[in-house]
Amino acid sequence: MAKQTERIVNADRVDDLIAVFGSFDENIKRIEQALNVQVVNRGTDLRVSGDEEMVDKAVRTIEGLLTLASKGEIIDEQRVRYLITLVNEGNDQQVAQMTKDVVCITAKGKPIKAKTVGQQRYMRAIQSNTVTIGVGPAGTGKTYLAVAAAVAAFRERTVNRIILTRPAVEAGERLGFLPGDLQNKVDPYLRPLYDALYDMLGAETFQKYQERGSIEVAPLAYMRGRTLDDSFIILDEAQNTTREQMKMFLTRLGFGSKIVITGDVTQIDLPEDKVSGLKDAIRVLDGVKDIAICRLTAADVVRHALVQEIINAYEKANSKPTAKKPQQFSGRYKRKN
Repeated sequence: MAKQTERIVNADRVDDLIAVFGSFDENIKRIEQALNVQVVNRGTDLRVSGDEEMVDKAVRTIEGLLTLASKGEIIDEQRVRYLITLVNEGNDQQVAQMTKDVVCITAKGKPIKAKTVGQQRYMRAIQSNTVTIGVGPAGTGKTYLAVAAAVAAFRERTVNRIILTRPAVEAGERLGFLPGDLQNKVDPYLRPLYDALYDMLGAETFQKYQERGSIEVAPLAYMRGRTLDDSFIILDEAQNTTREQMKMFLTRLGFGSKIVITGDVTQIDLPEDKVSGLKDAIRVLDGVKDIAICRLTAADVVRHALVQEIINAYEKANSKPTAKKPQQFSGRYKRKN
C-alpha cells in the first residue's frame, strides 16, 4: 500500500492564493484530479494529502504557481497543465524562466509573453540570430510570437519594414475560381498573418502602415528577385515550400534584416514527388553560424487542452509500425517443371 502523507504550503499573499485557486477553485481541482491528491485551504495555508510521491508533485506544482502569481502572471488552465507537465518531468526548476520580459504589447494593451520554456528558447533564438527556424505542431505560438517579435523590432526602429509571406500551395486551378484580382485570390491564404497583425497593431494602424509600405503581407512568389534590407521577414507555413522556393527565399536576406521561418513538418501539403523546403533547410542549415533551429513540442501548445491531446494521439499513432499488406497474386501462377 502506498504511503500516505500530508504537507502544508504557505502563501505569503492572499491575492496570490486567490489567483492560484482560480474561478470556483478550478485550478486546484485540476491539480487534485491530475495528481490524485486532496487540497484543503486553511487561511493562507494549503494542506495537501495523499500518496507521498503525488503530494510532493502537487506541492511543487502549487509552489510554482504561487511564484508565477507573485510576479503578476495570469494563472489559467494552460499554465496549470504545463506546470504539472514540468513537475512530472522533473523540470519544475525552470518555472522561474517563465516570468521573463514582455515580447510585445497588443493594441488593446495586453502583454505578449512566452508561456513555456520552449517558447522562451524560441524568442531568445530570434533575438540572438539573423535566421531562426521554428518547427512544431499547431498551437505552439510559432507564428504569433514571431509576429510579436517583428512588431517589437519595428516599434523600436531596429527595422524599417515587416514582411510576412507564406506559400499559396493551392495556387493554379483552385485560386482561379476565387473572385477578384490576384491579391484578392491569395488573401485567404494570408489571413492568419493579417489576424496576428490586427491583434498587435489594431486594424487602423495596420492599414496605415500597409499603405505606407512599412508592412507587407504577400505570397512567397512575390519575393523572387528582391533584396530585403532593414526588414523583419517571416515565412509562415514553410513546410509547403519546395526546396527551390526555400533557397530563393533565404537568399533574399539583406543587410540589417532578420528572418524567421515557421512550419510544421507533419502538415505538408505538397505533392508526394516534391521535397519540403523546410525539411531540407533543417538538414542543410543545421550547425550554420547565426542560424538557429528551434523545435517546439506538444508541451508548448497554448491552445485548448484538447489540441495537445490530439497532437499526442497522432504522434502515437504515427509511431506505430504499419502492418505489411498481404501479397497479392495475379492468379496466373506458373508451375515450375
